[in-house]
Amino acid sequence: MVTTSPLPTPGAQVGTGGSSAGPDHADVPSMPAAAAAPAAAAPAAAPHARLARRAATLRGTDAAWVRPAWLGVTFVAAVLYLANLTVSGFANTYYSAAALAASQSWTAWFFGSFDAAGFITVDKPPLATMLMGLSVRVLGLSSWSVLLPEALCGIATVAVLFAIVKRSFGPVAATIAGLVMAVTPVSVLIFRYNNPDALLTLLLVLAAGAFLRGLEDGRIRWAVAAAILVGLAFNVKLLQAYLVLPAFAVVWAVAAPGSTRRRVAGLVASVVAVVLASGWWVAAVELVPAAVRPYVGGSTTDSALDLVLGYDGLARVFGMSAGGGGMGGGGFSGTPGILRLFNAELGGQVAWLLPFALVALVAGVALRGRAPRTDLRRAAYLMWGGWLLVTAAVFSFMSGVIHSYYAVALVPAIAALVGGGAVDMWALRQRSRWGGIPLAGGILASAATAWVLLERSPSLVPGLGVAVLIAGAVAAVVVALPVDAAPRLRLAVAAIGVAALLAGPVAYSTYTVGQAISGGDPSAGPQVASGGGRAGPGSAPAGLAGVAPLGAPPMDGAAADGSMDGAGAMGAPGPMGAPGAQGGQGAFSDTALVEYLLASRGTEAWIVAVTSANTAAPIQLATGAPVMAMGGFSGSDPAPTLAELQGYIASGELRFVIVGAWAGPGARGGPGVSTSSERDTWVTTACERVDYGGAGSSALYDCAGAVTAGG
Repeated sequence: MVTTSPLPTPGAQVGTGGSSAGPDHADVPSMPAAAAAPAAAAPAAAPHARLARRAATLRGTDAAWVRPAWLGVTFVAAVLYLANLTVSGFANTYYSAAALAASQSWTAWFFGSFDAAGFITVDKPPLATMLMGLSVRVLGLSSWSVLLPEALCGIATVAVLFAIVKRSFGPVAATIAGLVMAVTPVSVLIFRYNNPDALLTLLLVLAAGAFLRGLEDGRIRWAVAAAILVGLAFNVKLLQAYLVLPAFAVVWAVAAPGSTRRRVAGLVASVVAVVLASGWWVAAVELVPAAVRPYVGGSTTDSALDLVLGYDGLARVFGMSAGGGGMGGGGFSGTPGILRLFNAELGGQVAWLLPFALVALVAGVALRGRAPRTDLRRAAYLMWGGWLLVTAAVFSFMSGVIHSYYAVALVPAIAALVGGGAVDMWALRQRSRWGGIPLAGGILASAATAWVLLERSPSLVPGLGVAVLIAGAVAAVVVALPVDAAPRLRLAVAAIGVAALLAGPVAYSTYTVGQAISGGDPSAGPQVASGGGRAGPGSAPAGLAGVAPLGAPPMDGAAADGSMDGAGAMGAPGPMGAPGAQGGQGAFSDTALVEYLLASRGTEAWIVAVTSANTAAPIQLATGAPVMAMGGFSGSDPAPTLAELQGYIASGELRFVIVGAWAGPGARGGPGVSTSSERDTWVTTACERVDYGGAGSSALYDCAGAVTAGG
């Protein structure tokens, strides 16, 4: 027999086959009633137990309130992620432009090309832009079609996490976990934004669900499925996906049913699966001749392997640039150190319930100390705890570029630990005179954290920080004291504790829903004291954010090294190929440039070439035509060379070039700097400056004459 929870509840239903279905199928009227029964050690799992294959679901013998709770938590997520979704326009125009390209060309869709003509890729694998590209292809280009997939990923993440936590810890824990996942500020930010992290988070949560299913009966196919999902996540955001693998590997080796040989076989099969699922795009890029595919953006050698190991891989952790130079993380998420997750840049995004989750991890593992090796609840604690500790350690100490929104990867683990720990620590209080102390400590620690975070933005909800601290302290005292209160009083205390701990995240999240957010370094909530200069929501008008005049200094959201993760938001274009406003969003600011380029366009593959994708993205979205982003993301990639640029012009694939776009001081590596200078020098001397009638500072050159003059 396999039991999915060590806390059987009186009145549990009996499933078919003569086995108790455990608390996941119990008629649970409230949190205290669900958590009050004594803990019991789960027996070792049988490899092919029927009960494990039909363990807790959202139907069948569940209590009547469970399905409404699941629907309610999912509805909360849907409201937070879909309401006012288009307020940010195209949000990160870098990825919006790539989504447009993916909708126009299947080749661009597969390679993750920034432009439909296939000059250069974005500096990530293509899975996230594939998803957005399909949405744009079906629904047409708009803020809604670009951002809807992100919101749907978020809603699915909350719904799936509820089901996963329910299998391990029961429906009460699942409800708490779902709420925490839904309302954490960085979740609300990312699931309304088009950076790749939304899909990354969903895939990793699905991988956790498959992994835990494998622990129920020891079937290797579930471990392989988890590995494949992690491999797919790798094709969203590279090595960050692998941060969950240490926890998966250790827990499988320790807690999976079966012999040592079978567990080792599961690990070997999983390694093979994750390598294959991770490597298909890298292999395709390396095998396809460079002449017939886009240049790999973010690399210095036109290599996907260079991207994995360089700028978007190990450089993010150790701080070296793709060209071997320094790339510090300062300016985004503060100084590396053990308390980084609580600082002004990261704290308001994710730290609210981190202390409670850590207390829950310690208490949960300790409570299962005498359980059998294959105990499923302890395995769940170890898996989520390993996920949290490894990811938190990397984020805390990495010296490369780290954005505050990366913290969304911590939220599923925090939510699951908070849900499971709340239920188990409440049960400990019910059966032990001083058993409420761990739960009280978790409540008080997170209430104090919330007070500190809210005091950094006192104008958000005046007095909320003090109210949370007082309510949390009262709840902690009542929980800690060995008083056998009436059930209704216990329930009221539990409700006060939950409300106090969620008040701060909810305040930050509701604020985020109402704000236009743009740029490559988005953050949830208001500007905070000691923010380190980080640009917050609404730091620039939605119609102009991230669209800097050519030659201007870096805008808010640019890194100390001059790089950005994309341009800011701008309004959606009108009908494809024509500039204009849509849905009340502002159009590209230099409309005269857009009109001139459209009127002058012939059969060229690219309507214009500009220095960096940050400059190219707004023009591409406004015209609906491919724009050559010379130098890639920040203008520093060594593509095209001067000879290649002259070749594009001579062949008639390119006519217009804009010179002088800011690429940023100290941008990645050295090659792009000299390459850009050579190109600019040649264009300004060999091509004709165009007066297109605009008031902007765009230096537009017509290079058709350079070809007839011999280049």
